[in-house]
Amino acid sequence: MDSDRRGQWLRGVLDICVLALLSEGESYGYQLAQALDAAGVGPIQGGTLYPVLLRLQKTGLVTAQWREGSAGPARKYYRLTDDGYAALRTGGSAWLTFVRPVNDIVTKGVTR
Repeated sequence: MDSDRRGQWLRGVLDICVLALLSEGESYGYQLAQALDAAGVGPIQGGTLYPVLLRLQKTGLVTAQWREGSAGPARKYYRLTDDGYAALRTGGSAWLTFVRPVNDIVTKGVTR
């Protein structure tokens, strides 16, 4: 896949993906990056993910707390706030409303 196109798509949905992952429980950045890659989104660099996490924190959608690691350095754990859950419901619903017709159009074109 064209990396420029993938980057454009990610900019549009990475916030929602991160919120969705955090709705499953608190996590730290590297763990979120691994989960995104495992889900098929592809590798996400720290220079892409951490600004998203900082923006979500500054807008009150997530909280963050540093914790000492048992076998390594301290990690910053992120947790969804009530506003974050609301943003996920609203943004996720809007994304699904958008992507359904796009999938229909592309599917028809690809299967011709």
